[in-house]
This record gives sequence, structure tokens and C-alpha cells, in this order.
Amino acid sequence: MRVFRLSCARGHDFEGWFASSEAFDRQQSAGEVACPVCAESRITKLPSAPYVNTGARGGEAVPVVAPAGPKGPDLAAVLAALKAHVLANTEDVGRKFPEVARRMHYGEETERGIRGRVTPQEAVELVDEGIEAVPLPAGLALDEKVH
Repeated sequence: MRVFRLSCARGHDFEGWFASSEAFDRQQSAGEVACPVCAESRITKLPSAPYVNTGARGGEAVPVVAPAGPKGPDLAAVLAALKAHVLANTEDVGRKFPEVARRMHYGEETERGIRGRVTPQEAVELVDEGIEAVPLPAGLALDEKVH
């Protein structure tokens, strides 16, 4: 398994896992590698430090110790707060999100906070039109019926 640091043409950095370097090249050539934030398919590899097995301690595993320092906020609490904020401050427009976002952007409808669903292609089209839309983090299910 190969892990690559990647970046899309819009500047979003992310990590990709591939069976091999050749597998990445094949998938990229086929347009199958896309940014998880904006669905951009123009992707480049970023420099990264490779993992090197030094064979320390006669082949025994070397324990990895996390650096000491202040602990960050509890992720579950942060996600719960984000979910509450989004639900309280947005209207769910479902699959009509691209249509409603465009009408608001072009002044045909009153601006307000909305949320909904878009395909990767629709997300790219909205960004290309200069319409701001922010994807919610994975695992933040606003609709309990979503699996």
C-alpha cells in the first residue's frame, strides 16, 4: 500500500492510498482520482517523507510516542456542536441545492443559509460559477435516514 500526499488544482491538500505508484498513475490518467473537498480531478503529488524501516532493536517494533502537549478538543463534541449549528442556521433544500444556491447567487432569491445534496459534478460547476459551498465533514449525518 502506498500513501501519497496529494493536492488539487484549487489548492486542497489530502491523502490518497493506492496499491502502488503505478496504480495511482493509472487511476489519475483515467480521471478516477478527485479531490474529496471540491471533486477537482487535476491532482498532483506533493513531496512526502517515506517510511523507512531501520530494523531497530533487532527487528522488534519501535513504539511510537505521541508528543506531549496540550490536548485538543474532543472530536465528538466538536462534531456535535457543528451539527447543532448547521441544523439551527440552515434550511434543508435537499437535491434542489444547486438550483437554490444559483438563484441566491444571482439575486433571484433572498440569501440565507441552506444545506442539501450535490453530485461531485454539480459541486465543481458551482465552484466554477463562483458560488461558495462548503462540504460537511464525513460522519456528520444531518439526516438520520442517511446511511
